Amino acid sequence: MTEREIAARVSEIKAELSKGNAFGEKVRLIAATKMQSAEIINYAIAAGVDAVAENKPQEFRDKNELLLPCPRHFIGHLQTNKIKYLLGKIELYHSCDRDELASELARMSTAKGLVSNILIQINAGEEETKGGYPLETAKEVYKRLSQTQGLNVKGFMAMLPDSDDENLLRSLARKMRALYEWAREQSSEVEYLSMGMSGDYKLCIEEGSNAVRLGSTIFGRRDYGVK
Repeated sequence: MTEREIAARVSEIKAELSKGNAFGEKVRLIAATKMQSAEIINYAIAAGVDAVAENKPQEFRDKNELLLPCPRHFIGHLQTNKIKYLLGKIELYHSCDRDELASELARMSTAKGLVSNILIQINAGEEETKGGYPLETAKEVYKRLSQTQGLNVKGFMAMLPDSDDENLLRSLARKMRALYEWAREQSSEVEYLSMGMSGDYKLCIEEGSNAVRLGSTIFGRRDYGVK
């Protein structure tokens, strides 16, 4: 896509998001940049996205120095042996999905004198193909990780199931919003409910998401033949 096309898409999405969510909160536009070139990502940054987010640590490593100033997020499954590519360079990890990752990220952050901002990933639909903590354990996990040296819990991330059952999706999204509201009562640090991708972000905003992760809506359909 051309710079003009991406700028037009970002402008259109930002106008839509400027209305805020159902709770009157600002909705952050996070560009999911998987398989996009640094040049294309820079078009989106120049157009005014709130953050750019990679899925793979090696991709982040290879592109990071080529990108314009903009908050860097990470949204993919993260193996503990790949933390080294991201540590100290990521403003927010959306996908803290298991204790092993939380512990190692905390350990490495503390060793470097850093505090890493994380979102606790929740497997809202209890899907076997997705990572994340079960919804019923979320409060316990929040309490534990929010007291872990080296970590700063900023909220929650969820991916809703790929389903045509709108009632199901809204029900899960409302449960996530209720969890977020509970956590906000625990700490003023909590500010993110990251929920909604290109296929379902409008529904998620209606149910209280305040951060959406959009790839194809900004960049068009990915060409999986090009790296």
